[in-house]
Amino acid sequence: MMELYLDLHSQPCRSVFLFAKAVGIPFEFKLVELVEGQQYSEEFGKVSLMRKYLVQKHSSSVADHWYPADLQQRARVNEYLSWQHMNLRSHGSKAMFPVIMGSEVPKEKMDAAVEDLNQSLKMLEDYFLQNKPFIIGDKISLADLVAVVEIMQPVATGLDVFEGRPKLISWRERVKKALGEKLFDESHEVIMKVSSVPDKVQSNSQLEMLKPKFQKLFR
Repeated sequence: MMELYLDLHSQPCRSVFLFAKAVGIPFEFKLVELVEGQQYSEEFGKVSLMRKYLVQKHSSSVADHWYPADLQQRARVNEYLSWQHMNLRSHGSKAMFPVIMGSEVPKEKMDAAVEDLNQSLKMLEDYFLQNKPFIIGDKISLADLVAVVEIMQPVATGLDVFEGRPKLISWRERVKKALGEKLFDESHEVIMKVSSVPDKVQSNSQLEMLKPKFQKLFR
């Protein structure tokens, strides 16, 4: 059985967890507490020398709509995944900073970060979703899975980015239904308690050292 080293505070970890559960890939959950710096431990280094998470493909047993064989459909998934990293993920992470790191950010800087996030969400609605049920069409794909866990990150801090966006709300509900509402809620239970994270960060010298790096995002 595959072992997955995960922390459900992490968006990529949640997407891997949700995907494996949704398609029925058996795995053993191995908790790596990122906010306690366990990814930097000698023990985890023996599991993954690059200290990165690994996932194996099970293409023979996974429905095609997750990552379609059709080249045009697959290109749409890849297009979204490529765009998301420097847009929705980047801007959403900025919105998380004050809560995760327990540091204040000047109001004008945070306002600008939220505006960037709003622009990314508009791009998701207007360009990627348009009037389709899901990003690539009538069925859910990896693009929707990666997108929804990213958007739930700022929601956990109290920034309801779905407010006033009926199209995005309807899409989220379709994604939840496709994944299973119980599974969706289970995967986000940890991040919804994110208020406890700053204390763990501040008690860990390795993670505390990362704070100046994150503060540079607002310069």
